[in-house]
Amino acid sequence: MNRWDDRYKHDRYFYGTKPNAFLAQQYAVFEHLPHVACYAEGEGRNAVFLATKGHQVTAYDYAQEGLRKTAELAEQFDTTVETKHHDLLNDTIEPAQYDGAVMIFGHFAKDQQLHVLEQIMTSLKPGGIFLMEVYEEAQLAYKTGGPPNIDYLYAEETLRDWAQQYEVLHFDCVEVTRHEGVGHKGLCKVVQVIVKK
Repeated sequence: MNRWDDRYKHDRYFYGTKPNAFLAQQYAVFEHLPHVACYAEGEGRNAVFLATKGHQVTAYDYAQEGLRKTAELAEQFDTTVETKHHDLLNDTIEPAQYDGAVMIFGHFAKDQQLHVLEQIMTSLKPGGIFLMEVYEEAQLAYKTGGPPNIDYLYAEETLRDWAQQYEVLHFDCVEVTRHEGVGHKGLCKVVQVIVKK
């Protein structure tokens, strides 16, 4: 059992059951996209939110316990989410299969971050839209969520440079307040990105 399985094996939803606020605010970008993938999706809160809006949703995660809870949460909301046990660092994703993609607080070591983002973009069809919110390096000082290691946080400039190869619909590095379960509590520093392939 990996540490994420250990975190998710309890009845409580560590990051809550409501969607991430940035995803909810920007939902309109996905409104007409039929098939959306949620990467590093954890316990399913964002995938279930999208499924309740009528999308076909596939949730990818490394933790079997997270996927189990995703299916349970979907059932609670009288919807369905396809779940896939997947290691974004080592497993390949079939290209050009999704209309949209989401990654909320999917944190990886710096030398792996761009590889993960490229994997996600590869999975999108031309014209597909990717939305993410992740903690910026400055988050280390806030202590309100996210990895307690700067190597697993994102540098604003690195993401800004990466995003330029696509059509940038939204890019911001900003202080926001996040109350998402026990995992994210209070003021924090995030990078928010929406790009079109």
